[in-house]
Parts: sequence; structure tokens; C-alpha cells
Amino acid sequence: MPDVAADSLSIAFGNFAHGYVIAERNETSILRDPFTNKPFVHFYAVKRIGGAVMNSEAIKLMKFAAS
Repeated sequence: MPDVAADSLSIAFGNFAHGYVIAERNETSILRDPFTNKPFVHFYAVKRIGGAVMNSEAIKLMKFAAS
């Protein structure tokens, strides 16, 4: 979130359980790298996770004004 300043949307509040969804895939992909650091073998594990706003009316942003 941005810093608190004039005309900034710096605070979000609401029901994040209904407003935001986190998607996670079940599988984890593993890459075997036998070439980079011989005689050792490196393994790289990757898991895909993402998220998105599902209901924008459940989350509101507070706008700050200058006086």
C-alpha cells in the first residue's frame, strides 16, 4: 500500500475472506540440474500460487484528504 499522503488510497478494510481468493495448484514441479555444480546435483522446486479480487464490494479503500 502507498504511504499516507493527500489523495492517496492507503488503507484497505473489509471482509477479505469474501473479497479475495487465493488459488493454489496441487502439483509441485521439480527440475533436476546435474550440470551446474559438478559433482553435486541441484534440485529446483516450483509451486504456482496466485490470487485475485473476487468481490470488490467486500473490500473498501480509505482515501485521505488534505486540510
